[in-house]
Amino acid sequence: MKTVNLGQGIEQLTVDIKDILFEGLWEMPKGVTLNSYIVKGDEIAIIDGVCGWEGVPEDLFKLFDQLDIDIKKVKYLVLNHLEPDHSGWITEFKKMHTDFEVICTDKGAELYKAFFGEDEVIHVVNDTSEINLGAGKVLKFLTTPHVHWPDAMLTYEVSSGILFSCDAFGMFGTFEQSTIDDAYTDLEIKAYQREINRYYSNIIGAFSPFVLKAIEKCKGLDIKMIAPGHGLIWHQRKDWILETYTHLANNQKGDAEEEITLLWGSMYGMTEEVVMAVEEKLKKSEIKYYVHRVPETSWGEILTSVWTSKGIILAMPTYEYKMFPPMAAALEEIGKKKAHGKIAFRFGSYGWSGGAQKELDEIHEKLRMGWNFVAPYEFKGRAKQEDIEHVLRQVDVLIEKVKENS
Repeated sequence: MKTVNLGQGIEQLTVDIKDILFEGLWEMPKGVTLNSYIVKGDEIAIIDGVCGWEGVPEDLFKLFDQLDIDIKKVKYLVLNHLEPDHSGWITEFKKMHTDFEVICTDKGAELYKAFFGEDEVIHVVNDTSEINLGAGKVLKFLTTPHVHWPDAMLTYEVSSGILFSCDAFGMFGTFEQSTIDDAYTDLEIKAYQREINRYYSNIIGAFSPFVLKAIEKCKGLDIKMIAPGHGLIWHQRKDWILETYTHLANNQKGDAEEEITLLWGSMYGMTEEVVMAVEEKLKKSEIKYYVHRVPETSWGEILTSVWTSKGIILAMPTYEYKMFPPMAAALEEIGKKKAHGKIAFRFGSYGWSGGAQKELDEIHEKLRMGWNFVAPYEFKGRAKQEDIEHVLRQVDVLIEKVKENS
């Protein structure tokens, strides 16, 4: 838990969160930060609240004490996004201070009333709204619905050029050295790339068209710094993070990397034997690839790889007329997150009945995934040498298609 000065009258409050499932679902091997901001003019505004997991009041007092700010002098709560990781502290905050006003979008107002009641004055803002805090501090707002809830907006402080972006332009990971990107080399930032990819694909990816609209809105601002609700503050690399998010958003349409994700599951080792041969083929091809086994690998890790990969290999047996169930569950989540436009190949074994391909086709059609499939291949029982050779030929076809479309 710490505070960082971002300029005259502007402070970051941040806390590292580890050993939780984000949204009760996503694993975070490197944790995540919760970032909040204070803008102090003649009036004081909190943007996205004071950090604290589940509204721990001790955190509120400690952080305000560090900044020598009287919590009862806060006038505005600027709520870019009402999801509880950004607003869960408000119930405790209201026990300490009640004379404040809420700034949010119309959808945010609905959520605020549902979560916290109707006692407060609520100012609904839009793209033409601004609030003058005095002492040169002016807040403007950009509505960005579905980045990532319908209530989302960005807040821009005019004098500093800081864009407070909440879920937009965030990432997973925690940072010992600094919370500002300037402190890191390009190589160190590159080491965090997967945490950006993981955050985007797990949290934001399904809303990619709205992300692109938000980025277009940002082009009308003189941005000096981007201060998100999770992850590093982007100063030196503010343009880079916008470009990165643009690219990740376009991945949804199939504009992905020259990479292949091999996603597989096996019951008694018969599909696994062929998977080992396929992995050896990928290794020799020198194409970048990821390998994930279900159900051992978390959905978040799988989705991160699938999102950035142009090519997908699915390997699983038939299980009681359908796909191996963990594979079906993973593909449902991939489809719901709208990882569209992949080039894919599926193979696997069956015993007394087939049926896996039928369920795969049903999921693909239902979720409108738009994947372009190389002809699938199934073998009965344990794969013979000719089965393995056929699968490897299809993998070669997939690799060529991935390279052609990169």
